[in-house]
Amino acid sequence: MSDENGTPDTSAGSGDTPTGAAGTPTGSGTGRPGSSAGAGPRPEPLRFFGTTWVDHDPGRQGYAVRRIAVAVGSLAAVAASCLVLRFAYEGIAIADLGSFVTLLVVVMFAVCTALAFRHTWEGFTKRPDPDRQASLRGLLAVGFVGSLLAYFFRTFTEAPGERLHREEYDTAREQYERRSTRRTGNPSKKRRRG
Repeated sequence: MSDENGTPDTSAGSGDTPTGAAGTPTGSGTGRPGSSAGAGPRPEPLRFFGTTWVDHDPGRQGYAVRRIAVAVGSLAAVAASCLVLRFAYEGIAIADLGSFVTLLVVVMFAVCTALAFRHTWEGFTKRPDPDRQASLRGLLAVGFVGSLLAYFFRTFTEAPGERLHREEYDTAREQYERRSTRRTGNPSKKRRRG
């Protein structure tokens, strides 16, 4: 509910998740010290991690376990992908298309993998442009091994995308706290006498 007028904070067509500053979901407490339930922005969940990244939740399904699982899973996916690519390479070799075509395919996969790695790695620290993302969809599909490798290497330092989400979440929390400390009452309850 909005503090100003008592109406829900949901925007039209947004579903059940209320949003606050910069599209950050708001609502229930975050589990951080000093946060009150039902007040302030909520952290945005990360793929495979949910909101365990906020306080690095311990436990059987906590943050550290998920980081290990993502690292192992992405490395296993890279190994399986390389096996599939090897079969594809052997198929090209059996077809005897010539050394130029074989070299072209190998270079194409290497370049697409490198570009996908770089694009995915940059996506962990800044929001990608949706138009650019759509135009690179095919390239990222061909270089999927690069994206998997980016996930694998990023899990050694943090949950992939944690830094970006933490910066946005902390900024939203600061803005919310500044607004709530400035507020001196509910302006909609004040009656105008005239």
